[in-house]
Amino acid sequence: MKPVDARLRYAASARLFFGLGGVLAALQTACIVGFAWLVSSTVVAAIGGASLSMLVPSLAALVGVIVLRSAIVWLMEVNAARGSAIVKSELRRKVLASVARLGPGWLAGRSSVRVSTMVTTGLDALDTYFAKYLPQLILTAIATPVLVVVMLVADLTSGVIVVLTLPLIPVFMVLIGWATQALQAAQWEKLGALSSGFLDVVEGLSTLKVFGREKRQVGRIRAVTDQYRVSTMKVLRLSFLSGFALELAASLSVALVAVSIGLRLVGGDLGLGVGLFVLMLAPEAFLPLRQVGAAFHAAADGVAATDAVFEVLSADPAAADPAPAAARVASALGERTHGAAITRLWVSHGPLDDARFAVQDFSAELRPGTLTVLAGPSGAGKSSIVGAMLGFVPFSGTIDAAPIAWAGQRPSLLAGTVFDNLTLGSEDPSRALVERALALAAADDIDSAIVLGVNGAGLSVGQAQRVAVARAVYRLLERDCGVLLLDEPSSALDAATEARLIAGVRALAAGGVAVLVVSHRDAFRLAADQLLELAAPALAAEPSSATAALSAIRSTGAVR
Repeated sequence: MKPVDARLRYAASARLFFGLGGVLAALQTACIVGFAWLVSSTVVAAIGGASLSMLVPSLAALVGVIVLRSAIVWLMEVNAARGSAIVKSELRRKVLASVARLGPGWLAGRSSVRVSTMVTTGLDALDTYFAKYLPQLILTAIATPVLVVVMLVADLTSGVIVVLTLPLIPVFMVLIGWATQALQAAQWEKLGALSSGFLDVVEGLSTLKVFGREKRQVGRIRAVTDQYRVSTMKVLRLSFLSGFALELAASLSVALVAVSIGLRLVGGDLGLGVGLFVLMLAPEAFLPLRQVGAAFHAAADGVAATDAVFEVLSADPAAADPAPAAARVASALGERTHGAAITRLWVSHGPLDDARFAVQDFSAELRPGTLTVLAGPSGAGKSSIVGAMLGFVPFSGTIDAAPIAWAGQRPSLLAGTVFDNLTLGSEDPSRALVERALALAAADDIDSAIVLGVNGAGLSVGQAQRVAVARAVYRLLERDCGVLLLDEPSSALDAATEARLIAGVRALAAGGVAVLVVSHRDAFRLAADQLLELAAPALAAEPSSATAALSAIRSTGAVR
């Protein structure tokens, strides 16, 4: 691990932290030299018979230096705490923006729990990194060279001893750092596994209860917790051992300087003032480097925990960022008031140059006032087309669409009231629009004041599905979107409720909205004005050799 992680460039506010830290470190170094000189000169003067009145100016200056150094130490702590808070906030905002930019296609291949842990606990690990490690690192970079030079000027022998013994501490730091970094990375992995495992059990507890498997998960959680405990204790043990090794090396080095000065004082080869001055500077020369070594485990903890954050921020846009696709979709917004046109669409599983296409050569027009149903077997590319329209996945071709309201296969409800979930993102929530949206989504039997738990706990699967549709309808009505996309909106509904939902969707289409529903249900097929039926496409090495994914487009009649 490098002394300072270069990836901190993603946080521009870190520059201010380093700048202020450098100024404060320089002032503290001056205080150290001034304190040693004042103490040595005052002691020598007192031994030489100087009266108390003659020593008052030196003593007053000494008190002033002590007060100034205390103030500087306090300011360094303030700078560290402030820098940590600002950098964490900046990185948290940037990583959330990056996750949104990379989109659900990128997020689908990762554990949402690990991403959440990364943005919360992972970034909080930077507290010790900024509070302990970096301030000492800055002080070491400034104070240690200055103090060594001052010692060489004052007493060449003592300076040479320090120059020869000082490198022992970095050598120990490197050796200890290799082991610390590996252990911290393992500890972070254990924490991620613990978080993911616990949430998986909580989310699937009802299913586990039905099949009588809930008690077996207790042992699984206990085993993962024990692994994390053992990993944490290994890190602490290594931390204590590293502190002992560094303290021992520094103490022996200072002892060599002290023995050398004592022998030369006895022999008369060195003056008391110089000897005392150098003797006081010797521990100060080793102290920053010793403390930076002791705090090295904090740096490893912070960097290991935030590696995932920096990986997200440094993701290759050409390989993992579907922003170009989103930009092409967004550029069309506002050019049309309603409807959508998709011309020769190619949707890739990953980067567009990897030739693994989910959809090939797809074209369609979603006309205002019509209900279009997109059907086909699993893997045919239905969700990929929706993802391309939303800008979530890489694609080539043209998508010209009005503003889109969308509800996916997973409701993704939040803790709070149904009203809060429907008006998510609304600057001026309307209760009338909420009631209308619930009615159109066949969810008027659900009280908007009901308080939901995490992930919509408190609703059945079908109720959560209808609330998610109502949220999309609310956005459609509030923002006058021209296109409504629904991905399998009735997969958990009974026939009667599905018929009510279809009636609501047809009412929206009759109002001039272009509605696209991804569904395999016969009821939606029969209600469609336009049916787009996909066949599973064969993976092609080149786009030019691909077969068309669209196997049938048929109209069922005029708008009803």
